[in-house]
Amino acid sequence: MARLLIHVEGQTEESFVNEVLRDHLVNVGYQSVSARIVGNARLRQRRGGIRPWPSVRKDIINHLREDQGCIATTMVDFYALPQHGDGAWPGRATAAGIDAGIKAAHVEAALAEDLSAEVGSGFNPTRFVPFVVMHEFEGLLFSDCPAFCQGIGRPDLELQFQQIRNHFETPEDINDSPITCPSKRVQGLVPGYEKPLYGTIAALEVGLFRIRAQCPHFDSWLQQLESLADPV
Repeated sequence: MARLLIHVEGQTEESFVNEVLRDHLVNVGYQSVSARIVGNARLRQRRGGIRPWPSVRKDIINHLREDQGCIATTMVDFYALPQHGDGAWPGRATAAGIDAGIKAAHVEAALAEDLSAEVGSGFNPTRFVPFVVMHEFEGLLFSDCPAFCQGIGRPDLELQFQQIRNHFETPEDINDSPITCPSKRVQGLVPGYEKPLYGTIAALEVGLFRIRAQCPHFDSWLQQLESLADPV
């Protein structure tokens, strides 16, 4: 049976994999599903930021080579991915000028192409399924504003959260400026919001079904992973 390793941006995404995604993906046919914080799995206390792509790419390739039965994927936020210099993530800089609906797919295609080129001939490209969250993990939580507010212990803010959500076609469209990205919107309403703690609790409250129903790009990623699992 296939094993799935999800290279995640930080502690919140790690917890999301372990507490929300893992059971579902094991049930559809994976032998195991685990998360690894990109760059250095031992730095569990690290908050925020994303490692340079060459470092992450090396980590992914090493795992693919060590475990021939492993499928690797990513779960990183589009917002704040490095765009320039030696640490830039492929496709991120050029994605800024294209239609919002295909930005994530543009970066994902560039990541897949870059990693395949680095590995060389004979690599099965289906073993790497890059995924970029639009635009941040917090955006997914706007899939159910009452549940989001309940999860962070602020049901009194349901109206304000819903007003944010109503301005966008999907939660994944909540944009990526330094002022209006999803996390900054949440912090503006909830001073002291701590993503590793509240984000995981809120995700459990919102639930996978609701996120998939409201976030088409996220759902497409899960469908692709499900298609690569061994039949149950």
